Amino acid sequence: MSGQQRELTMRFLAEPTDVNYGGKVHGGMVMKWIDQAGYAAAVGWSGRYSVTVAVGGIRFVAPIHISDLVTVHTKLVYTGTSSMHFAVDVKARDPMGGEDRLCTHCIIVFVAMEQQEPAKPVAVPPWTPTSEDDKRLAEYALKVMELSKGIEATIEAFAG
Repeated sequence: MSGQQRELTMRFLAEPTDVNYGGKVHGGMVMKWIDQAGYAAAVGWSGRYSVTVAVGGIRFVAPIHISDLVTVHTKLVYTGTSSMHFAVDVKARDPMGGEDRLCTHCIIVFVAMEQQEPAKPVAVPPWTPTSEDDKRLAEYALKVMELSKGIEATIEAFAG
């Protein structure tokens, strides 16, 4: 049932193999969880194989500790013709009690693809924001991705 799943939550347990030398879960593992949840959300919305095309505005605001229960929540906030933008919040807490704390936030963009080669983008079910909060989130997603494009152009000009 494509077009029905706007939000998705996945949970992970932070394991000793997920940590960096400082004893906290390393950013690469958090990004992997974000990508996995984003993929599941994109497929759930579009009903199609989807690929990651961009991550923007990623901020690591609090550490994740070994044994924390990590929740990755995705929410569709914008659709293009073939693209889907999801706002992602990563929260963590001690599974034996305690409050959730926001650890990471970002926007991740997926494109739905044909499965036959050569794979080409395909249309996704459109989503239109109706509430003020949804309109704000859609605008935020577009601004974050526009800023990311500016950063990419600056890096290319500097490195080129």
